[in-house]
Amino acid sequence: MIPIAKPLIGEEEINAVTEVLKSGMLASGKEVKEFEKEFAQYLGAKHGIAVVNGTAALDVALRALKIGPGDEIITTPFTFIASANAILFQGARPVFADIDEKTYNLDPNDVLEKITDKTKAIVVVHLYGQPADMKAFKEIAEDYKLYLVEDCAQAHGAEFEGQKVGTFGDIAAFSFYPTKNMTTGEGGMVVTNEDELAKRADLIRNHGQAEKYLHVELGYNLRMTNINAAIGRAQLRKLDAWNEKRIENAKLLSEGISKIDGLTPPYVDERVKHVFHQYVIRVEDDFPLSRDELMAKLREKGIGSAVHYPIPVHHQPFYQKLGYPKDICPNAIEASKRVLSLPVHPAVSEEDIAYIVSTLKMLYES
Repeated sequence: MIPIAKPLIGEEEINAVTEVLKSGMLASGKEVKEFEKEFAQYLGAKHGIAVVNGTAALDVALRALKIGPGDEIITTPFTFIASANAILFQGARPVFADIDEKTYNLDPNDVLEKITDKTKAIVVVHLYGQPADMKAFKEIAEDYKLYLVEDCAQAHGAEFEGQKVGTFGDIAAFSFYPTKNMTTGEGGMVVTNEDELAKRADLIRNHGQAEKYLHVELGYNLRMTNINAAIGRAQLRKLDAWNEKRIENAKLLSEGISKIDGLTPPYVDERVKHVFHQYVIRVEDDFPLSRDELMAKLREKGIGSAVHYPIPVHHQPFYQKLGYPKDICPNAIEASKRVLSLPVHPAVSEEDIAYIVSTLKMLYES
């Protein structure tokens, strides 16, 4: 089976964790501080605040901005549910704008249509590893005096016009889940260039503690451990090479898939560096199999695939209970019926890609 995702753990990570275990300093400490520093430097950002997962990073980022009840936050319905749930955690209301049908990222024009006097921020998701149109979103945020939050859970090392994502907005959140472009096992990172936001994020993730046993506001226990940080430091050193392999694999896949009627390879904005957390094709009506039938056939042939994402957030049962209409964001709805992710991670070989392409061609012709 060619898996849809495969964490790559080598001797460097094993040795780094072993050193932490031998030290006895297992909780948050020096390794975490070094990882925060190195990750922020990699992005070209001023501050990194490490937390336990990507959802926590989004939660802390929004809480640091003092998002609260009565605020409206515009985001995408075509994403993992945490992007919207983190808004609900603040007592605020997610407002869903539609996506661009080519990039699957938020459509700036539809965002403009959703702004009201209650709008406080925009949460932009860099979906699948392709940066959203940050030039447009920065202009919107500046014109309407809105906070700009970047959800970079799938976009480690991605760039828009030569600048790494996570450095455009007021604050950003990264995830280090095992299937991401780099991992810490579980983990997340809040990134910002604003000193005050960094200070608040640090307080929030650590019981609101300004110094030992002095608690100045309500906070959580969301600290990353030295064990996770040690893995992250080793993985960060490999990230660029892994991303280049993903880009190379994506290019080879697209060269083959573009010749198969009924399958549309991913569009790449010429202004961006797309790091292909997922390689997502679109299954059109003129392909002889439905998207779900194609998934089943690929599984039979030993090729993993997945759908990211089969249900738009506003169609989720919990969000339906909140009263969101089902007919909004038609591009997101249509995408959810057609997208299919194929293996693109660095462990995928050229032989694997040739097999994936030849299998798709055979399924079209059979």
